[in-house]
Amino acid sequence: MTADHPGDPGLFGPQSVTWQMHGDPVMWIAGIRALYLQALHPRAVRGVLQNSDFRRDAWGRLLRTANFVGTATYGTTEAAERAGARVRKIHDTLRATDPDTGEAYRIDEPELLLWVHCAEIDSYLNVLRRSGFRLTDAEADRYVAEHLQSARLVGLDPGTVPADRAGLAAYFTRTRPELAAGPEAREVYDFLLRPPVHPLLVPARELLWRRVARLAYDALPPFAHQLYGRPAPGPVTVTLRLRAAGALLRRVPAQVRWQLPPKHILRAVARLGPEARPAPHRLGRAHAVPDVPGQSDADRAGTAG
Repeated sequence: MTADHPGDPGLFGPQSVTWQMHGDPVMWIAGIRALYLQALHPRAVRGVLQNSDFRRDAWGRLLRTANFVGTATYGTTEAAERAGARVRKIHDTLRATDPDTGEAYRIDEPELLLWVHCAEIDSYLNVLRRSGFRLTDAEADRYVAEHLQSARLVGLDPGTVPADRAGLAAYFTRTRPELAAGPEAREVYDFLLRPPVHPLLVPARELLWRRVARLAYDALPPFAHQLYGRPAPGPVTVTLRLRAAGALLRRVPAQVRWQLPPKHILRAVARLGPEARPAPHRLGRAHAVPDVPGQSDADRAGTAG
């Protein structure tokens, strides 16, 4: 916000790490990785598959999720709070059933919301850093802390949510015994590789989408590959592929990418002024690459014992 362009910066604002990161096109790959990771929590993935039209409207679901993230990041405070209230209201009415025990449970149980949140934040941070979006470790910790806001939006108590990378790694270590690649996770895996498309688009799906989905899968932490039982290239190889993908996607001018609906960034710039355009160099320090290529907080948790 400036004197010439007064406006509400929203929950994060142009000075946040989130504002800069979420404008990057590699976020789409990160979002797919998050879906693979989220599917490994049996109770969480049942809640999705039993209460949504994911199979029939996968693209709509992905776009609605992206719209929520965009609104929370770049929208006004009021718009972000409204979006969070809608999500909480929907979740409040939904239940899932454990097919083994017959137990019915709420899908907005704190442990399930926390798993979805942590899988998303780890995926966004992991994939963007490995793809060449440079953050210092301190900035990466800031990013995790900033998303106490998004955790609150979906109904979590921020005091129960990891606030830095160490907390995120400890969370994955604690949660690993609850994870499994059950039939629902394998359904999500197969679905993400071959989502339904018009017959004329099948060649494009095989040529483009499947490569993106495979790269997102390969970027998972080692423990996820172990649970899925499917091999993946070594982490350094995956990091090199992510950097190549990032370099390619970032060649598309930002002004072209931002014209795509729902245009959250363009509306934020109109509200706050041109200096609000996401630009990673505005984080204001010498860039630093991750200390260990290919290793994330979930990766470290996955190799800890």
